[in-house]
Amino acid sequence: MEQQRRFYPIGIQTFSELRNKPYLYIDKTEHVYRITHSDSKYVFLSRPRRFGKSLLTSTLQAYFEGRKELFKGLAIEKRETEWTEYPVLHFDMSMGKHLDKEGLERYLLWQLKTLERNFGIESDIPDTNTRLTDLIRRTCEQTGRQVVVLIDEYDAPLLDVVHEEEDLPILRNVMRNFYSPLKACDPYLRFVFLTGITKFSQLSIFSELNNIKNISMLPEYATVCGISEEEIRTQMAADLEMQAGKLGTTPEEAMRQLKENYDGYHFTWPSPDIYNPYSLLNAFADGRLGAYWFGSGTPTYLIEMLNKFNVPPSKIGGTEAMASDFDAPTERMTSIVPLLYQSGYITIKDYDTNFDAYTLDIPNKEVRIGLMRSLIPYYITPDSLSTNSMVIRMARAMARDDMDGMLQLLQTFLSTIPYCERTDTEGHYQQVLYIIFSLLGYYADVEVRTPKGRVDVVLRTPTTLYLIEAKLNRTAKAAMQQINLKNYPERFALCGLPVVKVGINFDLERKTLGDLAIETQQIQ
Repeated sequence: MEQQRRFYPIGIQTFSELRNKPYLYIDKTEHVYRITHSDSKYVFLSRPRRFGKSLLTSTLQAYFEGRKELFKGLAIEKRETEWTEYPVLHFDMSMGKHLDKEGLERYLLWQLKTLERNFGIESDIPDTNTRLTDLIRRTCEQTGRQVVVLIDEYDAPLLDVVHEEEDLPILRNVMRNFYSPLKACDPYLRFVFLTGITKFSQLSIFSELNNIKNISMLPEYATVCGISEEEIRTQMAADLEMQAGKLGTTPEEAMRQLKENYDGYHFTWPSPDIYNPYSLLNAFADGRLGAYWFGSGTPTYLIEMLNKFNVPPSKIGGTEAMASDFDAPTERMTSIVPLLYQSGYITIKDYDTNFDAYTLDIPNKEVRIGLMRSLIPYYITPDSLSTNSMVIRMARAMARDDMDGMLQLLQTFLSTIPYCERTDTEGHYQQVLYIIFSLLGYYADVEVRTPKGRVDVVLRTPTTLYLIEAKLNRTAKAAMQQINLKNYPERFALCGLPVVKVGINFDLERKTLGDLAIETQQIQ
C-alpha cells in the first residue's frame, strides 16, 4: 500500500492544523510538558525569526485547552494524565509593527476585543492595561479556572524603532503599560509565556514583573525550537531518503549538504547542532538547496547597524564574549553583538569553561553567503546582476586552482563597474577580497597573526592555502617582498597544503587591481 504523502509545514503556525492534516510535525511536546511543569509560571523564550516560536506557542495553547486528541502518539501523551482545560488568552503581536502610538493602542484594543468575544465578555474600558486586568479577572471568575496568557512576539512593535531615541520610549511605554497587569493578576493566572527575538531590559518593558524565567540559554531547552540532526535521522528518515533522490546523491551526502547550508546553530553550550527549520523544510519541499531563511527577511537595518558600529565583513563572526555581552538587552547595546546573536546571524560555536567565554560565529553557509551578498552594494557595487555573473566565472577559475585567472577576472570586473565610496584605504580592498572569497564558498580570514606580522588575507581551498598581501598605490613586487621578508609561510608549515603566495597592488586612481605576483611554495 502506498504511503500517504505528508506535507512540510512551511509557514504553518497553528498546531491543530498540523495535527489534523498530513503535515510533518517534529515532536516538541516533551519540552511543552517541561516548560509547563517548571518552577516558574512566568517564562520567556528568545529565538530568531522563523524558528518555530509561534508554533510552540500554539502547541501550548492546545495543551492548556485540554485538546488531548491532538497529542495522540506524541511524547506528552505518556506524561500528562489530567488534561485540565484552562481558559487561554493568546496575544499575537506580530502584526503590531510599523505603528505609531495611537495605531499600537488601537491594535492592542482590537486584540482585547477579539478575546472578550471568545469568552462572551463585553467591555468599553478605553485603557489597555485596565482592560487586560478586567479580561483576566472576569475570565477566571466566569470559567472557575486560572487563566493562561500566551504572548507571541512580544517585541514585534518595538523592533523597527529599537535604536531610535525619539520613537522607542513612546512605544515602549505603551507596551510596558499593557504588560503591567500581569503581576497584579498573579492570583488569577495559571501560566504566562512570552516569546520574542530581542531581549529588552527587565526595567524597560516588565518593570512590575521581576520573576520572569528566561529559558533561552538553558541546556534542557536547547532543541525546543529548530530541528536537530537526531530528529532528522529519526523523525525525518524517509524525507532524507527522498531528498537524496531529488539531489541525485546518497542520504549521507544529502545530509552533509544540508548540514553545511542550514546547520550550526547553538543557543546554549553544550548543545546539539540545530538546523534552521524554515530553510530545512523548504529544501525538503523543493528538493534543492536555496537561501530560504536569509531571503525571507530584509537585512537593510542590519547593514545600517554594521555601518553604525564600524563592523567590517570579516569581523561579523569569530568573536569571544561573555553571555552578558550577547544575551543582553538590545535597546542600550554598545556593540552589534547582541543584535547579531538574537537575530540569528551569529551563534554560539564553543565555550571556555575556565573563563566563562563563548565563541560566536556565523552559523552556516546560507547565512555567510547571504550576508556577503548583502554587503556587496556597500563595498563593491549596487549592480547585483554583474556581481553574480562575475562570481560564477571566478568560482570556475578557482575550481581549477587558477588564482591568476580569478584575479584577472576581478581586475576586469572592478574596472568596469560603478564603484561605491570609501575606496581609498588598504582595509577597504582587504574587505573586498574577503567578501569575494566568502562568496566563492571558501574559508577566508584577514589580518592573520604570524610571529613576524600579519597576513592581509588567508584563503583556504580544498587543495591550496593562499597567503595574500595587498598594497595600495605601490607594486605587487613590494607586496611579495613583504611576504618573503617576514616569512609568512613559516606560520602555516603544518597545514598540510601547498602554499601559494599572492602579492596584489590596487590602483587607487583606476579603482581596481594594478598588478599582481604569484609564487608557489611547497611546505614540507
